[in-house]
Amino acid sequence: MSPIQPAAARQFAVDVVRRLREAGFQSLWAGGCVRDQLLGLQPKDYDVATDATPDQVRDLFGRRKTLAIGAAFGVISVMGPRSAGHIEVATFRRDASYSDGRHPDSVAFSTPEEDAQRRDFTINGLFFDPLENRVIDYVGGQEDLRRGIVRAIGDPRQRFGEDKLRMLRAVRFTATFGFQLDSATLDAIRAQADDLVVVSAERIAAEMRRMLAHPSRATAVELLDQSGLLSIVLPEAMTIERDEHETVAGPVDRPWPRTLRLLQALRAEDFTAALALLVREMSPLHPDVPPKGPETRETSAQRVVEAVADRWRLANDERAGALRLLADESALRSAPTTPWPRLQRLLITPDIERRLAYTEAIASVLDGSVAAVDFCREKLRLPPEQLNPPPLVTGNDLKAAGLKPGPQFRSLLEAIRDAQLEGRIATKDEAIALAASLLRPKPDAV
Repeated sequence: MSPIQPAAARQFAVDVVRRLREAGFQSLWAGGCVRDQLLGLQPKDYDVATDATPDQVRDLFGRRKTLAIGAAFGVISVMGPRSAGHIEVATFRRDASYSDGRHPDSVAFSTPEEDAQRRDFTINGLFFDPLENRVIDYVGGQEDLRRGIVRAIGDPRQRFGEDKLRMLRAVRFTATFGFQLDSATLDAIRAQADDLVVVSAERIAAEMRRMLAHPSRATAVELLDQSGLLSIVLPEAMTIERDEHETVAGPVDRPWPRTLRLLQALRAEDFTAALALLVREMSPLHPDVPPKGPETRETSAQRVVEAVADRWRLANDERAGALRLLADESALRSAPTTPWPRLQRLLITPDIERRLAYTEAIASVLDGSVAAVDFCREKLRLPPEQLNPPPLVTGNDLKAAGLKPGPQFRSLLEAIRDAQLEGRIATKDEAIALAASLLRPKPDAV
């Protein structure tokens, strides 16, 4: 699939507006693309609002070039050139009540001003006329952009009552743009935070991915905590000892400021690494369920990952990736003294860059040095035949040599691989001889 080209996407968005205007309809850019443009950012996509009905939009652009997936809410997707993607064209509307806390029970087509009033935040309630190059602002969004404020449109309790996910979005926008959250909007979130439980796991996870992947993740987590939302989406966070009003600026020997510092130190825009750092010092909510083996900080955090992955319905690779980071942290933080076979296996994993970004964040905050990460990066410069030489033997080679197959083959192959990486053996014959010696019965101890 061809990547979307920003210039082409913008031109197509202009063309859609122009074509609707030429057909006699009102037409404006709406929402996030207007906000981003005014902030000097490249819009990720463009939305168009119009007084044309969905059927009129489809008739104008053609049935083969439109999709009616959101027609029940007045939204039609208009397909552009491959380089431009598609444009969501929505009819100006006002919404009825939201019985499920997510979707309006019904919609009625309306005017641009009414359409602006039903949106979530003032900075998202702006329109822009790309043909006349002017902003249309019914909600004070331009002033809030200038002042750096995220404010609900109208009554914040009503806005959040309509769609509970807007509470998480308020936090994300505030952190991402480095804005302040309007006090009345924050108070409304605190009063209604418990209502977030009606939102689907998938929608919550989508917001958390975007928050934790962004460099402002520490600010987002602080605001989630201050607003009461963190205890809903991640109740395990309440197991971290904290004093009231502790922030990222607090002493690093305190667990809550330390967690925030770790999030702040992560350079990669990586949700999985951020999740592992966030839960690193958390405990499971149900410690009465015995862990497998002795409980350590790592195993405790791993059990938290499992619980969060189930709650948010995370992808298997996200779950497994976070578990690996926690399990292998100590080996990478002490890389110069980690046995080479153990370290080598970590260095050749596909997600080594994530592992190093995670380790670097921890080392920079807790160790005051990233020498171990530098050591790993130096080892990654080794020639492939030295960093990851082909195994000397396989299980089939051992069987061909007359060794009886069994559960021990796995440990035999690992022992052979260790000896190869340590330079104790270098040929297939030496590998088979080592396997035979390991299988040879040991004489009784004297």
